[in-house]
Amino acid sequence: MRHRCTIAALAAAGAAVSLAPCARAVEIDGRIDPQEWAQAQRIDDFRHTQPLSREPGRLPTQAWLMATERGLAVAFRNTQPAGVPRMRQHTQRDGDGTVDRVNLYVDFDGDGRTGYNFTVTLANSITDATVSNENRFNNDWDGHWLHATGEDEQGWSAEMLIPWHIAPMRDGAGGMRTLGIQLDRVVASSGERLSWPAVHYTEARYLSAFNRVEVPAYRQSLLAITPYAVAIGDAVGHASDVDGGFDLFWKPSGAFQLSATVNPDFGQVESDELTVNFSATESFFSDKRPFFTENQGFFDVPFGSYNNNSRLIYTRRVGAKADDGNGSGDVTAAIKLNGSAGGLNYGVFAASEGDAAGRDFYAARVTRDFERFGLGAMATRVERPFQDRVANVYEFDQRWAPNAQWSLRGTVVASDVQQQGRNRRDSGAQLRVDYDIGGGWRQQLYGLHLGRELMLNDFGYLERNNFNYLRYDLAKRKTDLPADSAYASQDWHFAGSRRYSDDGVRIADAVAVNRQSNMRDGGTEFVEASLWSGGHDDLLTRGHGTVRMPAKAFLSYERLRPRQGDSPWSLYTEAYYKAEGLADLDQGRATVYLEPNYQVSDRMLLFAGVEYSHDPAWLLWRGDNRIADFRADILSLNGGMQWFIDEKQELRVRLETIGIDARQRQAYRVDAAGRPLPVEEAVPDFSLRNLAFQVRYRYELAPLSYLYIAYVRGGEMYEEGARRRDVGGEFGDAFGLRDSEQLLVKLSYRFEI
Repeated sequence: MRHRCTIAALAAAGAAVSLAPCARAVEIDGRIDPQEWAQAQRIDDFRHTQPLSREPGRLPTQAWLMATERGLAVAFRNTQPAGVPRMRQHTQRDGDGTVDRVNLYVDFDGDGRTGYNFTVTLANSITDATVSNENRFNNDWDGHWLHATGEDEQGWSAEMLIPWHIAPMRDGAGGMRTLGIQLDRVVASSGERLSWPAVHYTEARYLSAFNRVEVPAYRQSLLAITPYAVAIGDAVGHASDVDGGFDLFWKPSGAFQLSATVNPDFGQVESDELTVNFSATESFFSDKRPFFTENQGFFDVPFGSYNNNSRLIYTRRVGAKADDGNGSGDVTAAIKLNGSAGGLNYGVFAASEGDAAGRDFYAARVTRDFERFGLGAMATRVERPFQDRVANVYEFDQRWAPNAQWSLRGTVVASDVQQQGRNRRDSGAQLRVDYDIGGGWRQQLYGLHLGRELMLNDFGYLERNNFNYLRYDLAKRKTDLPADSAYASQDWHFAGSRRYSDDGVRIADAVAVNRQSNMRDGGTEFVEASLWSGGHDDLLTRGHGTVRMPAKAFLSYERLRPRQGDSPWSLYTEAYYKAEGLADLDQGRATVYLEPNYQVSDRMLLFAGVEYSHDPAWLLWRGDNRIADFRADILSLNGGMQWFIDEKQELRVRLETIGIDARQRQAYRVDAAGRPLPVEEAVPDFSLRNLAFQVRYRYELAPLSYLYIAYVRGGEMYEEGARRRDVGGEFGDAFGLRDSEQLLVKLSYRFEI
């Protein structure tokens, strides 16, 4: 058979094309050599997806796509004349910013199950992320791939090379494999997004709507070992410690991939956002540990909420607070493997903690996909000897897209928990149905059932159980706005919902309307208003009774105004009003957040986010069946600096502080009927102040190999009593906190064989 490297033309979006092997190697230097790319598939049918008019792009954009033995090669040529400002400031890896950029999205199996996003900005900064469940992005994952950019008077260029060993993928058939591909370009100054094919990540069908491209089924093997060492000196505890471990990645073929870790790094150089949480649900934090982000998208099964972080595997459980309450669990080793065989994709995950209070975590998942239908199943198990507890969870999911208009996704879950001779079982289910009516109109129906005894949080993250939720959403997208309008597009949503517990207790009914807008200045705007009926709060007292609640009202506004012309300033603004306590609707929390950013140069950014909240009736649990509302003021700061010294060096300074002053208004006892009855009981005022400060220097020794030097200081002070201070005093005193003060040095180096 005679091979050829070009094809005649592209069919409509979603059609399959073929990329045959090409002879000449591509040098990734940001300069598109016509000879290097002469045999590649050329793509120039880029259309507007932001705004989502699907009209031909205003600015000419071309791309070249080519399969090589080294990997999937992609080049972009972006025409950008002098009249279109170029936003070329540097950003940290996986950081966001209003910058010119191009994106490659790849579904290596072409089944719409899992994808990978590779982003290169005009400044040659990068972002990489996984995509699962059609349009759920997670940028915790970092891969090793090549990229470069170049610039001239007419525009700018970008080149990428994605090695075949970067992700597990099926072997294909007949020496070929089918990829799902999307390419897009973002013009930051106007907010335009130009895509091939013309689909947007906010649509219900995104990953499965990629164009199908046939490529030779190249194979690459890789063995990578990344040892690390960490030294910590504690100036407050007058102690020091040295620790070490390693991560291993092995891909002998496309159909099998294994990663393992011994004494994994808990991400000491990646600090969590400072939060204050008085609610009945725990805070969610992402996971930056390399082992726990590698190929984790395969196990990412969201369940239990319409739009938050609920999931069946929450990797921060591994190494979290130990079961005996003494520090964090000591993760001794973990292993994860992904592969495919006989049309099935499979994955296995296992992790073990040491010490008497250690836990063992296990998970296994399998999927099978057809042209328009897919099935998946997963089982997890957590053994907790210290608590004499074993938790098993079983899951089954399906997805069906019979045509371009309909999409149905469903999940059924069951838990079986045995603790100290007692067995507790329950189940849950969710279903999401999306229908594209046409003409910019869409509708969605979402239903959720969580049994009273359903327990997922041994390994997963579930905000609550004992819950039923039904929501209908009607949406209208407008892209035909007048040319002199400040808005480029608007996306309206009108929703109604019902919430009630599995015991039949009505929590609340709600109606909401919101509008997400893309602005012609490259920014965004979001406005929402919602009204909740009177109902009940069954979480507030932590099991000491259900509280009758009056109607609630919510208003919110967000606006991002990026840099304009030569101005170095950008501004993010957020304001919201939440009336959700026992007081009248005119006594809710009012919050204003302002974050001005000053771009000193393309390599240095100064930022400062200041938030102030006033709540005349902040409702909190105060033990047993007692609740109280407080007149509260909250002031916080999130500021710092990012300085990209050169292509390998970065200096980051971050300061977060919070001050809270809360003075009691009225105490209540909840009676058997759920009525909050005023009582004359002394409930102390309280104050809180928090500090987190970090100076971090990073030097890139080689791809995915770093030297970190970090200075970290922090503290928290919670006090009760009649300290007559205002929130400004609490906020100011936060800068003097010093519960911990550490100097950390971490060295990691990736050896590839």
